[in-house]
Amino acid sequence: MEQEEKLKTAATAMASDLKVQAIGGAEKPTKTVVDMNTVQAFIQDWNAMSTKATKLTIEQYGPPNEATPSRLIWYNNGAWKRTIVYRDEIPHDFPQPHTDVIENYINYTVPPEMFSELAKFDGSVIVERTRGEVSSRCDMEAANILALNLMNDIVTGKLNAEKARDVYCEVTSAFIMNRPAPYAEKLQFEVSTAEKYDTDRVMIADEMIEQGIEKVKDMINQKQDTHYH
Repeated sequence: MEQEEKLKTAATAMASDLKVQAIGGAEKPTKTVVDMNTVQAFIQDWNAMSTKATKLTIEQYGPPNEATPSRLIWYNNGAWKRTIVYRDEIPHDFPQPHTDVIENYINYTVPPEMFSELAKFDGSVIVERTRGEVSSRCDMEAANILALNLMNDIVTGKLNAEKARDVYCEVTSAFIMNRPAPYAEKLQFEVSTAEKYDTDRVMIADEMIEQGIEKVKDMINQKQDTHYH
């Protein structure tokens, strides 16, 4: 990439940032619904776990809003900001061997100092600091509900990672044995529907960016002068 293009890209990026922060940049969910024949065509060769997760999700929320050969996406379904069922499995042995095929997202701000504790708890709880989201990816929605409830307990200081892992195992066993397991049935905390980005802080001086923008303008003007002459 030439210097002129790099500077143009930086200027465009800065303008986009200012625009989104001024007027909002919430995710624009797809509102259309995918035809079930299209869904069936995509999932006909999917593995058993991904197919099962798809069928259960459709039974609960209806057909997805988007579909590609590798994933199905729902927006604002139930408690979730976004749900994705994946064609491709990720092996995961906690708390027992399974594959991760469904991911559920919520708006949630995690203090950076808590990231390590969450990573110790469950590698399939995924924090997106800038976007202000947390997701859990597992083999079924109930497991994601459980993981996110325990994530909240860790962030709010009720549990540490080690204790949360013990509770995860206890609740999972209860759920499988069809005993009461509220932590796997419903989120036990309020979830915001509003976006709350963590935009961090500017560390490259504004003057440097302004100089870059001026340099782009100069380059463009020079090219125009050369063209006309």
